Parts: sequence; structure tokens; C-alpha cells
Amino acid sequence: MTANTVPVEQPYAESFEDSIYRKVNWRIIPLFIACFLFAYLDRVNISFAKLQMQSDLGFSETVYGLGASLFFVGYFLFEVPSNMLLHKIGARVWIARIMVTWGITSACMMFVQNEFWFYTLRFLIGVMEAGFVPGVLYFFTQWYPGTRRARVNSYFKSSICLCGIVGGPIAGLILGHFDGALGIAGWRWLFLLEGIPSILLGGVVFWLVCDRIQDAPWLSAEEKQVMLDRMAKEAKPEASHTFADIWKQPTTYVMSGIYLCLVMALTGLLFWMPQLIKTAGVADTLNIGLLTVIPYVGAVIGNLLIGASSDRHGERRWHMAGCALLTAAGYLVCAVYPGQLTPLMIGMTMILTGIIAWMPIFWTIPPRFLSGMAAAAGIALINSLGQLGGVIAPFMVGRIKDLTGTATPALYLLGAVCLVATALIIWGIPTRYYVRETIHD
Repeated sequence: MTANTVPVEQPYAESFEDSIYRKVNWRIIPLFIACFLFAYLDRVNISFAKLQMQSDLGFSETVYGLGASLFFVGYFLFEVPSNMLLHKIGARVWIARIMVTWGITSACMMFVQNEFWFYTLRFLIGVMEAGFVPGVLYFFTQWYPGTRRARVNSYFKSSICLCGIVGGPIAGLILGHFDGALGIAGWRWLFLLEGIPSILLGGVVFWLVCDRIQDAPWLSAEEKQVMLDRMAKEAKPEASHTFADIWKQPTTYVMSGIYLCLVMALTGLLFWMPQLIKTAGVADTLNIGLLTVIPYVGAVIGNLLIGASSDRHGERRWHMAGCALLTAAGYLVCAVYPGQLTPLMIGMTMILTGIIAWMPIFWTIPPRFLSGMAAAAGIALINSLGQLGGVIAPFMVGRIKDLTGTATPALYLLGAVCLVATALIIWGIPTRYYVRETIHD
């Protein structure tokens, strides 16, 4: 063909590839967003249930904080085994199993009568949910090239924002209007009504999800080949290929430390947000639920903009460090203006925007130095070690609040944690894992 062929075919090929991935996005992303939405509802409805449950059952702030933390103990212990099983069994079966079992266990929280069962069920919910998030992130590595992954991760992690936007008002409505229905307390209705959808979505995942590009009946042979060729052309980093090798990678531990800081920053706010709003003078549960929407709306906008910017510029380090600094600044605002609603809402918006935008960029890094089984196990290991932050932060906030009568010292401490993460992001990860990814022609 003539030289004119090249500029005609290349844009066409790129346009065709974009159209394929738009099709894939609409097939995959909304389903996993819905799954993640209810995963987080099951995880954080305890923060709204606290508004009634704590007084009903006579729990102290420390008891509540420990119960919230025990979720992450179960999550930590079973995360890596769960993701290794997912790698062997396949995403369709294993993620469906996770959703059904966590939905059942979460619904059983309605039967809690004492501290023992509160602790036991919170631990078991963590066990049942273990592997879901890293499993989906690993699933994305099998369907999307690295150059598209930050944006896809942003869509997925935006479910946390959607949970706050939808979950807060729903939780407030259930607590306010179902309280006493059929002689059952509102917080018990909350666990039941928010656990059932997870069970149903597990069946949808089993029915609709395909483990491999080759198995998707909704893609044509040509579309499958374009995707497979694109995945094959992607430049591969120096990678580990066995489970044992992930322990030899220093970056694994740095990433785990960063993620521990991130999870501390997230859970430190997540499990206490309704209570912080209540201490600012808002008493009605529905109004508390509606006010929790504001930080999440700001976060979802910031998340999508920052994720798109990171992909467009092929830059990870400074986008991620900027998110950590924004989170630290948000905690500072909340600590300096305790009990004042407007600064509190501004500070919480800054915190959530930083955290939610931080996460998807963070998860573009592990596939740069891990592949195969090591990618599945390594992503799970980083996520698992990081989830220890969820053990530390809720208990820490509760204990500090019991000892001092205020959560302000804990807010300062969580801001300092974000500054530590910033230092690790800038100086702890080798530059080669931050550079723009390329493909081989």
C-alpha cells in the first residue's frame, strides 16, 4: 500500500480498540460497582447502626471500636488464601461465593445481643469478604492493559463514593422509619435489608462474569483478538512468577506500608463519620445520613478527574502524593474545628477526595513488578497487610475518645499517618515502577 495507508489505519485501529473497551466497560464495570457498593454497605452500616445499637446493647466506645476493627482481622488472615483460590478456581465462581456468604453473615448481625456475638460476627464478615477487592483488581489485570487500568480502577473504587451517596440516606431512613416495625429495632432492620442484595448479586456474578477474554460470548472473534493482541503487546516489567518471590520484593513491603496508612485514613473516618456529624449538633438520623452524602459527592468528582489526569499524563508518583497530602490537610481541618459543622464537612470532603483518588492510582503499581500467580497473591498480600490499618484506626479512635472524651487527638494522629504515607510514596518506591508504560510494536 502507499504511504498514505499508515495515518488512515492507525487512527482507525485505535478507534476500534476504544470502541471494544467501551463495550467491555459497560459489561463489566457496572456489575462490579454494584457488588462493591453492597460490600461497603455491609462493611460500614455498623457506623450508622451505632447510633442506636450502642445504647440498646450498652456498648462503650472501645467495644464498638474493637468490633469494627475485628472485621479487618478476619480480612487480613484470609485475604491471601482467598485470592490464591480465586486464581485457581476463577473469578466467576469465587467472587460469587464471597458475595453470597458475606451477605448471609452480615444479615445475621441483626441477631446480636452481646459483645461476644458482636465480635464474632464482625470477624466472620471479614473472613467471608476477604479476597473480593484484590480479586476484582486481579480480574481487571486479565482484561485491561496497564495504560487503561487507573481509570478502570477509578470507576470501581468510585463505588465507595456511591455507597456514601446512596447508603447514608438509606441507612438514616431505615433507622428512622423501620425502628420498632414488627417489634424489631431499626438497627436490626438495617443489617437485614442491606445484607440481602449481596446474596442476590452473587447469583448475578455467577451467571454473567467470564474469567477470560476468550470465554466471553458477547465479544466477536475479531474483538477478542484485538484485546488479546493488545494485552500481549504490553511491555512487561521485571516480574516475579511464584508466590515465594513476592516476599523477596522490597517494594511489596513499601506498598503494604503505604496501603496501611491509606486504610487507617479511610477507616478512621468511615466508622466515625455519622458520630462526628452528630457531635456537631445534628440529632436526626435521616439528616445525618443526608449530610454524609456531601463528602462523597465531592470525592467522586475528584476521583474521576484525578484518575483521568494520572492516565492522561502517565504519571503516578505526584498524583498519589498529592492525594495523601490532601487527606492529611482534611484531617487537620477536622481537628482544628471540632464540633463546627461547616468546617467539618469541608475537612471530610478533603479527606475522602484524597483517599478515594489515591486508591486506584495506588493499585496500578503492583502489576508493574508482579505477574501471574505472584500478581494474584501479591495484590492480596499488599491489601491484606494494609487492612491491618483497619484494625488499628477504629479501635484507636474509640479508645482515645473513651480516654479523653473527644476524637480530636485521633484526627491529628491520622493526619500524621498521611504524611508518613506521602514520604513513602515519594522516596520508597523505585522510579522504574512509576514511569509511563509502553507497548511493543
